[in-house]
Amino acid sequence: MTQTEKPEVEDITLVPLEKVVSLCKRRGFVYPNSEIYGGVAGIYDFGPLGVELRNNIRRYWWWSMVQQHDNVVGIEGAIITHPRVWEASGHVENFVDRLVECKKCKQRFRVDHLPPENLERNICPNKDHGELSEPRTFNLLMETYLGVIEGDRMKTYLRGEACQNIYLDYDNVLKSSRMQVPFGICQIGKAFRNEVTPRNFLFRQREFEQWDLQFFVHPNEMEKWFEFWKGYRFNWYQSILNHKDRLRFREHGPDELAHYAKAAFDIEYQTVLGWQEWEGIHWRQDWDLSRHSQYSGQDLGYTDPITRERYIPWIVETSGGVDRTFLNLLLDAYEEQPDPSGRESEIRTILHLHPWLAPVKVAVLPLQKNKEELVTTAKDIHANLKRFMVSQYDDIQNIGRRYRRQDEIGTPYCVTVDFQTLEDQTVTVRERDTTSQIRLPINELVGYLLERVTWK
Repeated sequence: MTQTEKPEVEDITLVPLEKVVSLCKRRGFVYPNSEIYGGVAGIYDFGPLGVELRNNIRRYWWWSMVQQHDNVVGIEGAIITHPRVWEASGHVENFVDRLVECKKCKQRFRVDHLPPENLERNICPNKDHGELSEPRTFNLLMETYLGVIEGDRMKTYLRGEACQNIYLDYDNVLKSSRMQVPFGICQIGKAFRNEVTPRNFLFRQREFEQWDLQFFVHPNEMEKWFEFWKGYRFNWYQSILNHKDRLRFREHGPDELAHYAKAAFDIEYQTVLGWQEWEGIHWRQDWDLSRHSQYSGQDLGYTDPITRERYIPWIVETSGGVDRTFLNLLLDAYEEQPDPSGRESEIRTILHLHPWLAPVKVAVLPLQKNKEELVTTAKDIHANLKRFMVSQYDDIQNIGRRYRRQDEIGTPYCVTVDFQTLEDQTVTVRERDTTSQIRLPINELVGYLLERVTWK
């Protein structure tokens, strides 16, 4: 099957979103923001396990995109920029939704999301069937102000997308890093959108995090690099998924293309929400640098050091979401199995997260917590392991329940210290997905685990 085909996935069990939401709250992956005050729709906080998983996802992306490519560098831009940036980018003019409001229930709906029959009859899709208002335009940019004196403050915006900083710093990167076209600039950073109806947990939020590559090329090489990054990003996502057949490309039709794009493909993943965009690959041409040249008065052209040709580079963009990756990986990894003990009331929940990304890499478990020799040895092993990876020590409840807890948070390996350990300095290493166990000398433990939990 080629990358551009769209596989139809049949006879599969898609994980209900509410199960993942419950797990996230129960085990400390994700919490509702400001929950003690009733929460804020579309904004979330990440708990102890969530922040570890997010950090691992970010690090792996950065390692893959920057560290592994000699012609790609990174930046970290500010959240607030000059307001002219958003005029030049087209967001002030084009970053809008047309909404209608039900005069009865007061709920708002995007015009392009309403069923045709409701639009034709001008009635609300909810049960009350109230009359709809005339469409109004809502800009999704979040406004803020610089300055402290009322009347003298300058209105600007929290950035609506992270990539604009890359265009703003493009010339500085060229001059300070001695890069030459073709080259890329990466960034991971926060973005903000004033979504009227944030929904589906982390999928559509008001505050979220993006990763972007903007790859600058000669116009004659645009197609080559566009196809290269399409393939590279598709393969990257496949490398961290269990259900690889749920990934596909979808090409944008002429009516879908953004104002800056000549062509665009979405990498989509199938979950209970349907086929949803995960990352966009965009053929941006020279639109961005040309606009910023025009609005700023600064020449952002590039002179080839060999041919002396002067031109404005074209851009291949790959833009995805850290939060969507986080959510999709949980949906992809979640599984419930009957308990091996045969107890009908017991369900074994497993997160089959890739060992590279799992928030906890290993758990160290003494067989009994009331045996001082076992506890001391287990704590010494834990102290050594946590110098190299995220390790947990756990001696609460019986060993079976401790295994289940680690399975539920995606820990790929558990190390059990038992009475044989005191005799021959070996431990039991249990693997999460197969529950298989091996005996291993303590002095080989670090090397064994690093080989399996470190990306390469």
